[in-house]
Amino acid sequence: MLWLWILLGLAAVVVLLFVLGYNRLVRLRNEVDTGWSNIDVQLQRRGDLIPNLVEAVRAYAAHERAVFESVTEARAALQRASGPAEAADANDVLTSALGRLFAVAEAYPDLKANTTMLQLQEELTSTENRVAFARQAYNDAVMNYNTQRESFPTNMIAGPFNFQPAESFVIERPQEKEAPKVTF
Repeated sequence: MLWLWILLGLAAVVVLLFVLGYNRLVRLRNEVDTGWSNIDVQLQRRGDLIPNLVEAVRAYAAHERAVFESVTEARAALQRASGPAEAADANDVLTSALGRLFAVAEAYPDLKANTTMLQLQEELTSTENRVAFARQAYNDAVMNYNTQRESFPTNMIAGPFNFQPAESFVIERPQEKEAPKVTF
């Protein structure tokens, strides 16, 4: 009779560990999803600022059409991005295009002193900081989730219940790992 109680106790411990491990994986996966949503919100905010920025510069530099088109195309690509890797690539292209736009703006002293331009510069800088913070929080959540997913004993739960690895938001181009320099 004692062996039956021991067996039932061990079975209860195994079931409890299974439930706790499964719930932890679900919580961590949800943190990854929330982290990605936060990045998406900040990238959308950044994308919403860009048309105003382009219009402010366009008023002064109407002949710089190629620069405006590259910024517009890069913004559209970022909005179409469907995952962290695609968004990171689109973000790289947009950052580069914004750098060219700011170079054009540098050539116009009146634009550099324009109140609207200064306000847009401040908002863009703030947004870049928010994107960096959201990216760090997301990547931390991805690391925690992937580590838990691959660790014993939860790895025995992750496989059968289809907990897929999460993808980090990584900037691939070394020259663009820093926030764009915005000077007017």
